[in-house]
Amino acid sequence: MNTQIIKVDPEHPDIEKIRIAAEILKKGGLVAFPTETVYGLGGDAEDAGASKAIYAAKGRPSDNPLIVHICDYSQLEKISKDLPPEAKKLSDAFWPGPMTLIVNKNGVIPHETTGGLDTVAVRFPSHPVANALIRESGCMIAAPSANTSGRPSPTKAEHVIHDLNGKIDAIIDGGPVQIGLESTIVDLTEEVPTILRPGYINKQMLEKVVGEVKVDPGILGTENVHVRPKAPGMRYKHYAPKGDLKIVSGDQDKVIAEINRLAEEGENSGKKVGIIATEETKDFYHIGKVISIGDRTDEYEIAHNLFDVLRKMDEYGAELIYSEEFSTPKIGNAIMNRLLKAAAHQVIEV
Repeated sequence: MNTQIIKVDPEHPDIEKIRIAAEILKKGGLVAFPTETVYGLGGDAEDAGASKAIYAAKGRPSDNPLIVHICDYSQLEKISKDLPPEAKKLSDAFWPGPMTLIVNKNGVIPHETTGGLDTVAVRFPSHPVANALIRESGCMIAAPSANTSGRPSPTKAEHVIHDLNGKIDAIIDGGPVQIGLESTIVDLTEEVPTILRPGYINKQMLEKVVGEVKVDPGILGTENVHVRPKAPGMRYKHYAPKGDLKIVSGDQDKVIAEINRLAEEGENSGKKVGIIATEETKDFYHIGKVISIGDRTDEYEIAHNLFDVLRKMDEYGAELIYSEEFSTPKIGNAIMNRLLKAAAHQVIEV
């Protein structure tokens, strides 16, 4: 398959170029496009065949639900049933933006899109390109991240091209995304709204709008392989680089010493070693490929750079990767959720 690359201005996309991609979606094809979080791989959410094609292109397990992207609240009402009052409150506060709501579905969205579940995950993105594509296509767009399943999520068109070129119809290149972590997922089918995936919109922000909010205990813990995932990525290993990633946790001086010891040990055994550090610590490491993820005081920079750093480790060919821990006040849970999944929960405490 010849994948068409459509380059657009991310803030003011040429509508004629957007219409080229929209026509592909109308015909059941697949288009990767930028959102404010990561790049998505889109197909018509009401087309069971398009959803099957998304799973095939990504190599994604078919019981891992897709998020339906909309451009108006009325579309949420169209595809849901028993919509709780919290849905309107949260959508008024955070849409368009990086929040996904899980609600009970009616028959409009097929089970092929929802991973066989009777619930549907829905998001109203704020990115001008995503919004224009949804409007021009006339489709609600089912879209997981536009990467090979299990790999680091794409934050640049180059990442999508690397993973999916020749497998999908088109890629809209809108430059780097703004946030770099996928949306916060909130389950509204429980008695108390429950965060199934942390993101830019944190628990405190949600509680200001709807009161009590729970956090699913599986977010930072190990996952039960016998539990069917209610949200994208709850069960499967995600975001992983090709090398063996381990997180080193503890006091900074001890973490630096342990990573240096492990790096030297790895290099002496003939392995290519990568180290994920910060601006404050990068000069303390002298072995292997050292990449700064950003300034430790700027958690949004760390979140934005995370997936790009993991892909740079692949470009280097790192076989062993050691990362510092990044527990930060606002979105630290979201950062560590992704990093723990990428490391298959391998943590060294020092």
